[in-house]
Amino acid sequence: MSDTIEKLLILQDRDRNIFRVQSELARIEPERQALKAKAVGTQAILEAAKTRGKQIESDRKKLELDVEAKKLQIEKYGLQQFQTKKNDEYRALAHEIELCKEVIVKLDDQQIELMEKAEQAQKETVIANQAANEARKMVEAQITDLGKREENLQKELVELQSNRETLLSAVDDTTQSRYERLLKSKGGNVVVGVQHGVCGGCHMKLPTAIIVATQAQQELVTCINCGRILYYTRDMDLAVVD
Repeated sequence: MSDTIEKLLILQDRDRNIFRVQSELARIEPERQALKAKAVGTQAILEAAKTRGKQIESDRKKLELDVEAKKLQIEKYGLQQFQTKKNDEYRALAHEIELCKEVIVKLDDQQIELMEKAEQAQKETVIANQAANEARKMVEAQITDLGKREENLQKELVELQSNRETLLSAVDDTTQSRYERLLKSKGGNVVVGVQHGVCGGCHMKLPTAIIVATQAQQELVTCINCGRILYYTRDMDLAVVD
């Protein structure tokens, strides 16, 4: 293996690690936002449960007021009965009193139903509150872990990038330019081996002349299909597979 290829492989390994760290760093913020969204979701469920409970209590109190209003009507009709001397008016008032009592019975039934709903809503609120607290604690812990992981990755990235220019400058300007151009288009798969007569990058069959030139290691050889830089080592099999 030529000295240039060895240096490029070292540089490529560095760049692959840089890409890996950058990729991991890029995933952290979405993970952080997803965790926050999860906490917000459980809190929203809790708030909805509280609102439902408050609405039920409000409806129940309104029914209480309606019952009291009907009782006052009954008292009013009773007083009017006491004051009237006409049988028709008396019977009419009695009928109104019965209607009020029927309404009160219905309102009482509705209150009982609301009380049952309020009890269920209270249970749901307790469960939602517990879930929200647990989610908040879990999210806080995971976000803290993410922060530490992010910090460590940033440190690792700085270390990886610290002497990259030195590694790059170890090869000539023409090779540098070619490598950097391929790095942008091919990612961390710029310098590839030749196995069974095919390019290790695009996996296309290579002409015999290219294979021979790669094996000779006298010059920098590139794949005619994808442009990647080719290399050969003794443990590679150059025999072409039919």
